[in-house]
Amino acid sequence: MNYIIKPLPPSVNVETPEVFRNLALAHRYLGELKGKAATIPNETILINTLSLQEAKDSSAIENIITTHDELYKTVLFENLVISSAAKEVSRYAEALKLGFKLVRDEKLITQKTLLTIQRTLEQNDAGYRRLPGTSLINESTGQIVYTPPQDYDTICKLMDNLVEFINDSSISALDPLIKMALIHHQFESIHPFYDGNGRTGRILNILYLVQQGLLDLPVLYLSRYIIRKKGDYYRLLQQVRDDENWEPWILYILQGVQETARETIQLIAGIRELMQSYKIYIREKLPKIYSQDLLNNLFKHPYTKIEFLMNDLGVTRITATRYLDTLVENKLLSKYKIGKSNFYINEPLFNLFRDGQTSIQPSESIKTINPPIV
Repeated sequence: MNYIIKPLPPSVNVETPEVFRNLALAHRYLGELKGKAATIPNETILINTLSLQEAKDSSAIENIITTHDELYKTVLFENLVISSAAKEVSRYAEALKLGFKLVRDEKLITQKTLLTIQRTLEQNDAGYRRLPGTSLINESTGQIVYTPPQDYDTICKLMDNLVEFINDSSISALDPLIKMALIHHQFESIHPFYDGNGRTGRILNILYLVQQGLLDLPVLYLSRYIIRKKGDYYRLLQQVRDDENWEPWILYILQGVQETARETIQLIAGIRELMQSYKIYIREKLPKIYSQDLLNNLFKHPYTKIEFLMNDLGVTRITATRYLDTLVENKLLSKYKIGKSNFYINEPLFNLFRDGQTSIQPSESIKTINPPIV
């Protein structure tokens, strides 16, 4: 059965009683997440750390697999020979942060925004598909699951409608979270690019929440939820195409918002408690080196190095080295060497992102913990 993509909004009713019940819960947790994110004093801490987390998970959906350690090293050492997967994941984080800046500055999500994101992901200027032959294939059976629009003019018309639906609230009075579910389905069905559609579509979800004011920072990432329920994700996408049954798909997205928001609230609470633990220790035991800028540096990325500290604190290389060595002596960081360069790991923060928990409790003194596998 060929699915003919219709312009948004849908002509059928998508606001069912079950959707409304889940909508209330999704907004509740989303509002709590927005408030919790505001408790972190420096927004770059969440933008940098959570964008890398999302980049890793979103790319894993496309079978682009890397480790936390490899990904962090890619950011840390530009000239280090790292796997192509880690480089791709790093580009995802770059595309997400670039998209966030564009949306925050312009208050719009335009076709230029989406083209910029895709270009950053794929490192090419191919733009929208102009050649026929694109089909979505079941990896297990090799069968064609879905064939998106094949001609360039149709793709452009559908994308015109999509960005109008995104930006013009007068077109539809639907709740923004319902609209996000519709937007994601429509974008993935149009499949406008040769490559990078899934990752661009997941970035679009985040940017839409920011544009609508539901979040101030791009901190809600559905990718881990989609990985856990990947079969449902593709099945429900196709179910809408087969019979226009929107309710299960919308409920899937709303439940994803609920689960992901709760998990992210806990993660941010963990970051905040860990920062507070470090802050108290450094301020009491190492007052000569304490500053908020130093604390921010230790938490905007699990790995740091001398040059990062020099830039963030405006200090000399000798001073930055002394600060870092002092933190190592006090078991706050662990020091490793790659080639001729030293790097320093905030291991409790690393473990928080890798395992969902830290190796210390905020009430305890900082102590030596097991290093990550490198």
